[in-house]
Amino acid sequence: MPNILFAEMRQETASFNPFPTDYSMFRQMHGLQIIEKYQGTKTEISGFMDVMAEKEGIQLIPTMSAASVSGGAIPTEDLQRLINEIVTSMAAVASENKIDAVYMCLHGAMAGETEGDPEGLLLDRVRGVVGDVPLVASIDLHAILTDRMLELIDVVVPFHTYPHMDQYETGQRAANCLLKLMDGHVKPETVTVKLPLLVRGDELITATGKYGEAIRMCQEIEASETGLSAGVNIGNAFTDVPELRTNVLIVRDGDRTQAEEDARRIARFMWEHRELFKAELISVEASIDVARQTNGLTVFSDAADATASGASGDSNEILKALLKSDFERKCLVPIVDQPAVEKAIACGEGGRVKLTLGGTLDPGRFTPLELEVDVLRTYDGHFAYENGLPGFGGQVVILRHQNIDILVVERSLFFVGQKVFASHGCEPADYAIVVVKSPNGFRPYYEAIASQICAVDVIGSTSANLNSLPFKNVARPIFPLDEVNLEI
Repeated sequence: MPNILFAEMRQETASFNPFPTDYSMFRQMHGLQIIEKYQGTKTEISGFMDVMAEKEGIQLIPTMSAASVSGGAIPTEDLQRLINEIVTSMAAVASENKIDAVYMCLHGAMAGETEGDPEGLLLDRVRGVVGDVPLVASIDLHAILTDRMLELIDVVVPFHTYPHMDQYETGQRAANCLLKLMDGHVKPETVTVKLPLLVRGDELITATGKYGEAIRMCQEIEASETGLSAGVNIGNAFTDVPELRTNVLIVRDGDRTQAEEDARRIARFMWEHRELFKAELISVEASIDVARQTNGLTVFSDAADATASGASGDSNEILKALLKSDFERKCLVPIVDQPAVEKAIACGEGGRVKLTLGGTLDPGRFTPLELEVDVLRTYDGHFAYENGLPGFGGQVVILRHQNIDILVVERSLFFVGQKVFASHGCEPADYAIVVVKSPNGFRPYYEAIASQICAVDVIGSTSANLNSLPFKNVARPIFPLDEVNLEI
């Protein structure tokens, strides 16, 4: 009976967020708990497990899962501890069982304070445990795809959708690739074209934008006779490491010549349309004017403080602008601020308290805002996201100042879907303005109820205005930070 080992390590790092992602921020699961918690979810691991469940005589051996909300760089000791624990859990199993194959569920855009390629480091350690067995990894399309990762993974399987809706299907694709490798009838030939290109903006929406055209070329390759995996990996523009870039990835069975031709063709397409991959932003004042003239809900995308991209979540820039405006209809704003939560809880539900909001995690960008608020409700912070996985924001309070409801959490959350609000008594459809901390991932959850969407231009560690960020480590020149002459 073949034994397939699998593990997970996921976090997306924003290097310009000064607040680190420490060990305690990683949600961990061990052994059979992973199967129990992931079964029936819309995730890579669930898709992987469901494919394998259809095959007789395969033994899945879960080891360890460590996943965190996006955030700042991981301290060196914390990263070493995480990797050591994952590898130790795998080594314990390998010492008692013959390991025939490995599946790794990765994000791919992690960065430590002193380690620029945590996934590559983990994979190197994993190879030291399992040896030269088939190893497939699924990654986010925002992963930093490093040379070390490519050397250690037999087939890399990236997401195909943005906003990300195909996690489950990506897990299925990874499982099918691993089964082919285990059968011994395929010889993966991996080709990448490295593009000095950082991309943002609505053209990345795969259902409608130019990026989607490139992804459909990749899907055609995967559907062909020799296609194993294909994708355009655009990296996380805020993970400031030397190998940050866009990569075209093609994996074919035994046909390197065709893979090279495919990769160059898709790379040329991406490069020729590079000017389209810039975000079009609108000032917060203009955004408020849009909402004022709109019947129904206007969603404000605060991509600059996108906790989904690794920002701190403590920006109060839009809140300040709303307070200065004469906008009178109901607004909903999220913010990460542990001291404010503690003070509100001490006051109690139904009380009124003066406190400060914002600037506790990224004080270099955001100045605390003093405000008198009503404490509407308090929560223990446990809820479930749309994909079925648990979320935990520490203690959570709902505050109100005049027409503005403020969801304040102790710990960073993904402020992307509706459930993070609705689970705490705030139905987004009841508001005229809802602020999400996400560049585009919110769209599948809001497009059906939003009358308008505004990509708001404010400061933050994940600003889509890339020229506003203090890059130090990314290889230069790179577009759009520099003029680049490139022939493909």
